Amino acid sequence: MRIVFMGTPDFAVPTFTEIVARGHDVAAVYTRAPAPAGRRGLDLVPSPVHAVAEKFGIPVFTPATLRTEEAAEQMRGFEADVAVVVAYGMLLPQAVLDAPALGCLNLHGSLLPRWRGAAPIQRAIMAGDAETGVAVMRMEAGLDTGPVGLLERITIGPDMTAGELHDTMMVLGADLMGRALAALERGGLHFTPQPEDGVLYARKIEKAEAKIDWSLPAREVHNRIRGLSPFPGAWFPLEDGTRVKVLRSTVAPGSGAPGTVLEGLTIACGEGALRLTDLQKAGKQPMGAEAFLNGNPLPAGTRLA
Repeated sequence: MRIVFMGTPDFAVPTFTEIVARGHDVAAVYTRAPAPAGRRGLDLVPSPVHAVAEKFGIPVFTPATLRTEEAAEQMRGFEADVAVVVAYGMLLPQAVLDAPALGCLNLHGSLLPRWRGAAPIQRAIMAGDAETGVAVMRMEAGLDTGPVGLLERITIGPDMTAGELHDTMMVLGADLMGRALAALERGGLHFTPQPEDGVLYARKIEKAEAKIDWSLPAREVHNRIRGLSPFPGAWFPLEDGTRVKVLRSTVAPGSGAPGTVLEGLTIACGEGALRLTDLQKAGKQPMGAEAFLNGNPLPAGTRLA
């Protein structure tokens, strides 16, 4: 089929390469414009999808908006059978959604309608969900409201991080989209409207959410830590103000005033305790608890902010 691919981050790359590997004709790639990088922000770095598209020799477009007649006309000009959208980062107006003959398919990382929106992977873990999934839906003008064509379920382990779920989901999602396109090509992809019950929105992660609140129950703190790992990273400050990200933890026995170091890196929470196992000081490499304590002793009774 003739396809326009729209995506930006690493998460979208496996789906993009799967489409190319299956022999589809990718007429164009839409992605976010190159972003400033480096210490002074003088270098412009293309998105991961952009970089791969250039290797394939596929034309790349980075419009600042799609809400113009020129953008819609350009999309219509590709005469695509379908557009595939994976973490593109920009809303598609109706004129663009209508341009491909068979519409636009989106790969979304949740069990829709639960966790529509920007951060479904993180929100599922932070909420303590035991299961999530990846879905192929036909896009509508609403935010992740379209009918679902294919869906795969994924078990979320009790200590699984957002990074681990992300990596699992992007591989599974690439295969799912490949199967969806094959079914669409032979007229066998059937869509089911999302139920009206169970809608939850995965709002964008805010910076204020990353500071650890030791007054919460240990399980909630643990879920927040793994839901924000490795990025942006849940953190607490040392006495000198240095931020320490906690990349991994596990619920542990113990109790005490919230934020109190009980033993090693076992910290009392509002209910129960949490053992911190992998940490990262600002500007440093990740390290285990023992290595961290060698350079940053925290005697029992120390109170973390």
